[in-house]
Amino acid sequence: MKLLGIGSRIKHPEHGLGVITNVTTKHYWVTFIESGLETIDLDSTVEVIEAIDGEVDTVSFYEVEKVMKNLLQRWSDLTPAVAIADKWKGGKLIMEPGTPTQNKEVPIDTFFHKIVMVRDRLRVMEQKINASTLDDAEKVELQQYITRIYGSLTTFNVLFKSQSDYFVGEKTK
Repeated sequence: MKLLGIGSRIKHPEHGLGVITNVTTKHYWVTFIESGLETIDLDSTVEVIEAIDGEVDTVSFYEVEKVMKNLLQRWSDLTPAVAIADKWKGGKLIMEPGTPTQNKEVPIDTFFHKIVMVRDRLRVMEQKINASTLDDAEKVELQQYITRIYGSLTTFNVLFKSQSDYFVGEKTK
């Protein structure tokens, strides 16, 4: 069956009369008079009342947005928000020197943000190493350094709300 364009009018055996309002790679989005917006498979059995020809964009805006978001997350230092554990919200980090000088106080949210930035930049470096033209032995050596860095940062895992955000170093047997 020929692909129907946006604006085509159809009659569906279950939903009745409707107009195609969007076309994706797998579905028509149809606004039906009686049942409202429904998605139906491209190969669904329908009676075509009026077919609209022309170019049909078979990729929806949602699908394009999803692909772009995945690419940006994978190849840039833009990452999804990482939550700080509830018990640390609004807290402060107090650094007390061993000499009789003034303490340094830092909002823990600021410190946490910097830790997350370090982690995210390590991930970007890891991706760049994997995509580089270095030979495999050099890539493995650099990956081992990054793994050790993650291991050094595991102390800060206590700040993260979700375990999936934790730093993970080298596993011991």
